[in-house]
Order: sequence, then C-alpha cells, then structure tokens
Amino acid sequence: LRLVNGPHRCAGRVEVFHSQQWGTVCDDSWDLNDAAVVCRQLGCGTAVSAPGSSGFGQGSGPIWLDGVSCLGTEATLAECSVKPWGHHACNHVEDASVVCSGNPHRLLCSGIANVPRLRLVGDLSKCAGRVEVFYNNEWGTVCDDNWDLMDAAVVCRQLGCGVALSAPSLAQFGWGVGPIWLDDVSCTGQETDFFECRAKMWGIHNCHHGEDAGVVCAGESRDGRAPAGVMPQWDGRALPGAGGVLSPQPWALSPALCASPTHRDISVVLPDASAINTSTVRLVDGPHRVEVFYNNEWGTVCDDNWDLMDAAVVCRQLGCGMALSALAGASFGRGLDPIWLDRVACFGGESTLTVCRARPWGINSCTHEEDAGVVCSGLKPGSVLPSHRGWASSSALDANVTEGTQVRLVNGPNRCAGRVEVLHEQQWGTVCDDSWDLKDAKVVCRQLGDGTAVSAPGQAHFGQGLDPIWLDDVECTGMETTLSQCSLRSWGLHNCNHDEDVGVVC
Repeated sequence: LRLVNGPHRCAGRVEVFHSQQWGTVCDDSWDLNDAAVVCRQLGCGTAVSAPGSSGFGQGSGPIWLDGVSCLGTEATLAECSVKPWGHHACNHVEDASVVCSGNPHRLLCSGIANVPRLRLVGDLSKCAGRVEVFYNNEWGTVCDDNWDLMDAAVVCRQLGCGVALSAPSLAQFGWGVGPIWLDDVSCTGQETDFFECRAKMWGIHNCHHGEDAGVVCAGESRDGRAPAGVMPQWDGRALPGAGGVLSPQPWALSPALCASPTHRDISVVLPDASAINTSTVRLVDGPHRVEVFYNNEWGTVCDDNWDLMDAAVVCRQLGCGMALSALAGASFGRGLDPIWLDRVACFGGESTLTVCRARPWGINSCTHEEDAGVVCSGLKPGSVLPSHRGWASSSALDANVTEGTQVRLVNGPNRCAGRVEVLHEQQWGTVCDDSWDLKDAKVVCRQLGDGTAVSAPGQAHFGQGLDPIWLDDVECTGMETTLSQCSLRSWGLHNCNHDEDVGVVC
C-alpha cells in the first residue's frame, strides 16, 4: 500500500501492489472507515478525510480494487471486504484518496509531519537566487509560468528575507538540475507559507530548466534597517517611506469609533519613538475619505478601480469591521494635494493598504473630484449613518450577519475537521452545501486558527446536524478572515435539508 501525488507522505491517491504492479482503488462506497484503515496501516495517524473523484490526480495502470468496505477497525486494507482483484466498473476519474493526520505521535491539524522545504540557490546572497523546493526526498525547481512578485513576496517572507524586489524568470540564477516540482504557482502575496499557494500537482509541468524561477529579496542589514531606497518591512508587510527601524511585532491599536463625523486618525506606528512617523491610513470628513501618509505628508487616494476589496483592507487595518461600501467621486469632500495612490488593486485579504498593488507613489492622472472613500461596519449599537452624499439611508447594523459570528466544527475526527456550525440567536445551526467550496472552507479554517483547508465536503459528510439551518449559498473569495465577511444570505433563508450540511477539513 502507498499514497501518491499528495503534499506529504500521509496524504494522496491510494495505490495497492498486486501481480508485480501498482494500481489504484475505485471510490465506489469509499468512506472515512476505509481511509482509517489505510492511515493505520501506513502509520499515519487517524483519517481526516476520504476524497474520491481523483482528488490527488488520476492514476495509471490497473484499477485493482472496487467496492472496498471496511469497518474501520482492521489493521490492513487486505482484511476489508472487497470485490475480487481487478473487478470493477470504474475509470481513473474515480480514483480514491486519503488525508491522514500524520505521525500518531505528532498530531498536527494540517496533517503535515514532514513539510516540504524551501531554499534559494545560485547567488552569493542567502536572500536571492533560484527557488528550489524539497519534495519526495529530492530538491527540485519551480517553473516561471505565471511567476510574479506576489509569488516572490511569499518566498522572501518565509525565508525571513524582507520584501521581494523582483521575481526573475528564465533561469537568471542558472539552470537547476533534477525534477521541476512546481508549475503555474499562483500566490495572493498574503500566504505565510509558500506551500499554501495554488499550483499544479507536484511534478506536473510543461517546462524545462531554462524556465527556472528566481527571487531577489531586500534582505536586512545588521542594524535592522532596510537597504537604502527599499520599503522597510513591518511584520512581513511593507510600510511607505524608507529608513525606519524594523519591528518584529505589530504595534497595538487602541479601539475607536469608526463613524465619527469629524477627523479620525488611527495610525500604525513603530515602537521606536525616534523613528519617523510611519502612519499609513486615516479616514477624514465623515466615515470617511481615505488618506495615506507618505514622505511625511498626508494625501488622498484616486478612485480609479477603487472597489469593495480595497475598502475591506482599509476597514480591517483601522479595526473598523467589514467594508459596507467603497465610494468614489469625492463622496466625503475633496482632499488637498498630494494624491498619493492611484489604481489600487487589493485582493481583500491584505492587512494593510500598502501591501496592495498600486501605481508608484504620487503617479496618477486624477483630480480631487476622484478622491476615494469607505464605509465600514464598525458602528456602536443604534448608530445611524449620517446623511451625506453617497451614503445609504439605512443603519449599518441592519446587516443580517455581524462581524463576530462564532463558528465551530462538530463530529469530526479531531478539532480541525467536522461539520460546520454557526451561532445565531443563542442557537447553533448548520450551513447548507449549495455553492460550498474550498474557498469557503479556507475562511473557516483561518477563523478557527486551524491552518489551511484540505477539503470542503458537502452532503453531511460528518453527519446530519439538527435544526436550524442558518446559512445557505455562502460565497467567499478565500481571502476573508472570518466567515461573516463573506457574501451570505439572510439568517435562516435556505432551500436545504440536513443531508446537505457542509463540513471542512483543515
């Protein structure tokens, strides 16, 4: 027995050895009991999930087993009830897989006991070079298809090498040897681990070593200051202006109202009192025109491409809850020069606005008639939005799902997997699986502090819950920090029953 094509030795497609040949297992009736036996036989702890439908890619060669039916207590898969060898009505689209918790003596929520490693090769600096990853006991390279600064940012952050300066392609640091492990890497730039980024399956590519990807990171000088001309990194995120002493920890922000009609300035400052003012964002003249601090001066943001994703980052950075709207056309009055930012393009999951993509500081083709604004949800109970051009007339607190929605996982094999339940009106209820996918599961795992999402099972995979069914048609981008930031229907509005209850495996 072996697991193939997974992120580590305790997850992957199930293959069995028979008649001197490896073959796959069909997913007909494949469930968590069968997976439990596989994990036990391989010394990989408990079964976290039992994906079917070639979840770890399609195998080749014979399909050896079908109709596997284990009790879950067997020591080996050979003890389970099964059809005769090679008898099946399946194809490789139905190959069965398992995800195990890992070494039973070292249980991790992610199930990764031996995570892949990362290094830079081919340069004198430890913070520049060809990107190589360690998988299946062998170092290999990364293909440069779609390789960009977002991918490089994650590599630099993981290696403690500051911000990414460039993402060179075409084997700028020389041709690697051995396997090309990854292709079509697609990071958002916010991941803390390179292996959280999307990519093709391990070893699947259409490249040669002339396309090996590299990175150049800013690094860090001995006195803790960023190199000249480089944006210093604070807690892994860039701040405007250069020369500030770097701080490894965020500076605490004191809570304040987000609906004051007067000037509001919540600044992110470095704890060294002698450092330059590195305030980054404030809201001015009602809730609020967005202003950013750069080169010792506050300025505005142009509304070109300004949307709810950008507003979400501003609200999060200021501790003001969810973004309710992203207003354009100087809805909160015109600011004064300079206009610092234009064409801001956030994914919505960034923790500071300065992490988002934008044109270089001060480069724009805008006037103050285009100053951007935001409306955040962070209002005291009973507060009503002031009457102002661009505002809705209803209270911000009419939203059906609030920022503090509690989530739990129930009936799973460990605390990091199970049926998703949410608390509303002092009662726990379930979530319907209509449109439920890995992006939704990712947000649940993040909210619970349970790592990344491995799968997003529906159809009451972890058993049917009890009434009520609180949520249906959940639509997350995958970048939200809590489920309540996702697009949601009103509480209790659904067309489901409990055999559609959703689960997650983190």
